[in-house]
Amino acid sequence: MNLKSNSIISQKSQKELFEFLTDLNNFEQLMPENTEKFEVDGDSFIFGLKGMPEIRLVLKERTEYSQIILGAASSKLPFTLTVDIDELDDTMCEATFDFEGSFNPMMAMMIKRPLQKFIDTLSSNIESL
Repeated sequence: MNLKSNSIISQKSQKELFEFLTDLNNFEQLMPENTEKFEVDGDSFIFGLKGMPEIRLVLKERTEYSQIILGAASSKLPFTLTVDIDELDDTMCEATFDFEGSFNPMMAMMIKRPLQKFIDTLSSNIESL
């Protein structure tokens, strides 16, 4: 299953947004309003949304200033959340979230809409930083 956010324009430079997102504490500012739990532990964070199970994301890879890849800490539900950051000029950049997961068809059908809403919220919250 592949879900993608709309590309958004950030009023931060590519480097500033990359550094903001690689500090996992900052993801708390991007989370939806219905976040009930958010805790950072080293290179990972755990979050819980109302009515959903808690999810731990681990910082898997980073390509300086252009890409950040977060992945599931559990192999039970393998997925990645990639943030691509493209420079527009010295003070602005464009960012896109891309979710890629391997789920059975029934699970994919159940989680597709909430996941799309989640990545759309992350991306729109970057735009309003």
